[in-house]
Amino acid sequence: MSEDKIIAQKEGHLGRVIFNNPNRHNAMSQAMWDALAEVMARFDADDEVRVIVLEGAGERAFVSGADISKFDSERANVERIKQYGISVNRGYQAVQHALKPTIAKIRGYCYGGGMGIAICCDLRICSDDSSFCIPAAKLGVGYGFENTQVLIDLVGPSFAKEIFYTARRFDADEARIMRLVNRVVPRAELDSYVQNYIETMTGNAPLSLRATNLIVNELLKDEAERDLTICDRLVEDCSKSEDIEEGRRAFMEKRAPLFNGR
Repeated sequence: MSEDKIIAQKEGHLGRVIFNNPNRHNAMSQAMWDALAEVMARFDADDEVRVIVLEGAGERAFVSGADISKFDSERANVERIKQYGISVNRGYQAVQHALKPTIAKIRGYCYGGGMGIAICCDLRICSDDSSFCIPAAKLGVGYGFENTQVLIDLVGPSFAKEIFYTARRFDADEARIMRLVNRVVPRAELDSYVQNYIETMTGNAPLSLRATNLIVNELLKDEAERDLTICDRLVEDCSKSEDIEEGRRAFMEKRAPLFNGR
């Protein structure tokens, strides 16, 4: 897929998305954006997948932004730039509106479109040597309102403006202070730390995870646009499920529950 620049791996209840362009710090081409949307849709439709992790290949980057070597072909004129933008937004939307919980596992550079992908994830866990940047102002680029809103919802308007105004690199500790990331861990511990999160989350009831994911997303909308009947239905789905009975039995029997997502 996209010349193997986007790798999709399924490991039990985990769907893993790997940005595989390490020679260019996992920079994104248009084909990679399209492939990202396709992979996310496939994992969303797979009932066996309960959690999706997105990560970069190699040791130096999550995603460093756009692949500059592709600019002459992908941004040759206004129409090509428009088509490129459509592909980027499809990728963002696929991550942001995924039915399954998503984790951005960040090691190294997380710049431009890479930061855009990361903030669309539900959780961001990074190594302590990671850095973050949206360099739009240094490139004369206007940043789209949809992903800007995602950033504002995450860090607030003041920090969002600082990120855009300065276009500078922020280190992992600054990212934590801004609430850009959930956790910062030593580089050597990143793999095991994220794996622990994966095992914890995939061991929980899938319908509960889905309900939380979609209800939080619904509540982030303007009040006039919220559909609270969807929220009620999601809670009802949990209350009618086999899993709620399994959860009760497991609690009484003092054992780990075995949820099936039904």
